[in-house]
Order: sequence, then structure tokens, then C-alpha cells
Amino acid sequence: MTVRAYRQILRRKSRQIMVGNVPVGGDSPITVQTMTNTPTPDVAATVEQIRRAEEAGVDIVRVSCPDEESTAALGAIVKASKVPVVADIHFHYRRAIEAAKAGAACLRINPGNIGSKERVREVVKAAKDYGCSMRIGVNAGSLEKELLDKYGEPCPEAMVESALNHAKYLEDEDFREFKISCKASDVFLAVAAYQQLAEVCDYPLHLGITEAGATRMGTVKSSIGMGSLLWAGIGDTIRVSLSAHPVEEVKVGYDILKSLGLRRRGVTVVSCPSCSRQQYDVIKTVERLEERLSHITVPMTVSVIGCVVNGPGEARETDIGFTGGGNGTHMVYVGGVPDHKVKDVDIVEYLAEMVEKKAAEIQARDASKAAE
Repeated sequence: MTVRAYRQILRRKSRQIMVGNVPVGGDSPITVQTMTNTPTPDVAATVEQIRRAEEAGVDIVRVSCPDEESTAALGAIVKASKVPVVADIHFHYRRAIEAAKAGAACLRINPGNIGSKERVREVVKAAKDYGCSMRIGVNAGSLEKELLDKYGEPCPEAMVESALNHAKYLEDEDFREFKISCKASDVFLAVAAYQQLAEVCDYPLHLGITEAGATRMGTVKSSIGMGSLLWAGIGDTIRVSLSAHPVEEVKVGYDILKSLGLRRRGVTVVSCPSCSRQQYDVIKTVERLEERLSHITVPMTVSVIGCVVNGPGEARETDIGFTGGGNGTHMVYVGGVPDHKVKDVDIVEYLAEMVEKKAAEIQARDASKAAE
């Protein structure tokens, strides 16, 4: 066993589908999604929100289409978006057909409220005609009445049965370009449903803890729920549901994946909580540094430690390290080894310039390799 073998996560084997030009499932990277919260008919506002999510690294974005006015605006939104757009459909199957015609890359439907099998058949035909994939979006809060009657309450078994019943509808129409989600706001319920579903099908799974809450609590619930599933190798695409701007959802999604070594994007800052030993204000430094480096997309690690107790050890594991020392003199590490000392510098700007230089070198190296 190698030193780092304990960090390896063996992902569940799933089939691969395409959401526009983005692969989901199989051996493809776990993708990060978000959803706009602007009125869809307001094309300018919706596109601006998508643009900010794109800058944060989103792979797929979902847009709600509750009415004809929304699907009428979808075409312009799709054309302006650099990432695939998923149309979120509830209640009226005609909105799904209109969204497919408008260029949606994927149709998200809820089996609990989309309608009869005949209506599903029409939605599948539209998906085939216009090259859409689909997502079966099971939600504990909107299960079919017959399943609630059968089980008495929302439970993992009811959610999985709902998902499989609807998957059968699509399979009967010779349609298999779909993924499945089994979301709940209760972490235990959602995790159990996904675990059971993962054992009985090989379709890609879209993970989420729905209605997770505001930024802090929603991040905690999503990290516990989705993190435990991802750690077990379950999950092919994720959406963190927060009562916050979509950019925050994207950031948290990437942070969850980075914490598990499943996806790397941008700078990961390793920092101490600070104590009376600190030789500079660690908390303010890290806050400013993370904001200052938010434009960096190259995967890098930076350690920012207030004193020499753990600083050298953390620096050995990061690309660039900074450790507080006495008399305002601090040690800078590069590639895990001591490189030089600095004194009386703006720590944030000093480290930011080092990171930017290192990122440019990595990009140039990668471009050179690609050109060979």
C-alpha cells in the first residue's frame, strides 16, 4: 500500500450520458451545477447570473420554466450561455416540449407531478427529436399519492420505487439518456435513498440535499450528506442547494469535491484557526487572500500558518507556504521546502504575486505540452 492509498475513492460504475457537450457519469469528472433564481423571462438578469456562475467554474446550469413566458425566453438564454442549460419542469408537460425546442440540453422532470404515462411519452419524443438528455428528479416533498398511501410517509423505499418506476417509463420508450436524483431536505433520508438507488441501477446519479437552508447551515448539511455519498463513490454530478446567490453554490460544490480529492480548481488555502502564538492576523489575511486569488483557476495549494509550530509541516504538503516567525520575519516555502524569509511586507499581495507567477508558469508548461 502506498503512502496515499488511503485517499483513494473508488467511484461507483455508472453509464455515461451527455448534458449538451458535458459528459456525466462513467469516468468523467464529477460536475458542479447550480440553478438561477432570477425570473426566467428576464433574459438579461438570468444571463448575467449564469455568466457569474460560469466565472466561478460551473459546469451545468439549471433554469426554471414554469410557464410559456419562461420557455419563450429560454432560447435566448441558451444561446448566451457557455455551459449547457437544463430546463426545470414541473406540472405541465408542454413546458418540457417547448424547452426542448428552445435548445435545452436536458429536461428535469418530477415523476410526482408531470402527469400520465402518455404525457411522459410526448416529453421523451421531444427529447429524442431535439437531442436532450433528461433527469428524473424525485423529491421527498412531492412523491406520488399512491406511494405515500403504500408507505405511509416519505421514506427511502418510496423514493427509490418512484425513481425506478419512472426509469421504466423511459426505458419502455427506448430512452436511456437520463440521470436520476432522490433529494430530500433530511440528510438521513436523502443519503439512504441514494445508497439504495446506487445498488439497483447503473444510471448516473445527481446528488443534492434539497432546501438545505442559508449559506452556513446549507453548506454543513450538503457537506455531510453529499460528502458521505461521494466518499463512498456515489455521485456523478452535484448541486448544492442554498438560499444564496448561485455563485455560492458553485463555490461550496467545488470545495466539497476538492476536500475529497475528486476535483481540483483554483487555490486551496490551508490555514490555522489562529491563537496567541500567531505572528500576524491570520484570519484577516486569509479572508483577503482567498478573495484576492478567486480569479486563479489553476489547481494550487497555499498554506498560511501563524507560527512555527505546525507551519513547516503544513508547508511540506503545499505548493507555497507561509509561516509566521519572530520579530516580524516570516518564512516562505516553495515546493515544500524553505525558500526565503521576508519582513515588513503586505502578506496578501506578496503571496498573491507568487501564486499568480506560479499559475502562469503552470499554464505555460501545460500549453507547451499540448502543442507537442
